[in-house]
Amino acid sequence: MNIALLGTTGRVGQQLLELLLENNHKVKALVRNIQRLSISHANLTVIEGDAREEKVLDCLFHGQDVVISTLGTDGANVISESMPVIVKAMNNQGIERIITVGTAGILQTRTEPSLYRFQSSESKRKLTRAAEDHLKGFLTLKESNLLWTIVCPTYLPDGHITERYRVEKNVLPLDEKKISTGDTAHFIYKELLDPQFIRCRVGLSE
Repeated sequence: MNIALLGTTGRVGQQLLELLLENNHKVKALVRNIQRLSISHANLTVIEGDAREEKVLDCLFHGQDVVISTLGTDGANVISESMPVIVKAMNNQGIERIITVGTAGILQTRTEPSLYRFQSSESKRKLTRAAEDHLKGFLTLKESNLLWTIVCPTYLPDGHITERYRVEKNVLPLDEKKISTGDTAHFIYKELLDPQFIRCRVGLSE
């Protein structure tokens, strides 16, 4: 499979990249600073640029089957600013499928289903800026014609793949605690191969 990958040098992105290359997929990866990427592989093509620039994304997406984004907010509005450009470039290149990483804050609450978690007492985070940025990205995808999935892990420490985790559509699994970066990458890879959550957010936890 030919895969366009954004957020390649992030904590989940690096582990996902390794997983994709180990399984013989061809990856075209976007990085803002090529010096931060230490992996080289015959199936890896690297493009240096910004995910908010349409010309860069048209180049990245050309000839690809699917887009995966593990972009974070990075202390700015990266998600809300890049997602409209991503959607437009995917339409330009005729790509329908995208999997992105969001935050558990944009899942629905169990006790007040009309609220997002970051708006409720379910969320332990006092700052909401990142969740608000991810929410704008989610709403952009929701209004698009794309086949999207947003992967929403709970507390996300670094860690390896265990394959011992739970998933639930649009809410977090009960008694959530954490999920490793490795298991988050593993779930993205599973969803890539066998789509089960088209046009859904997915809560992840051990």
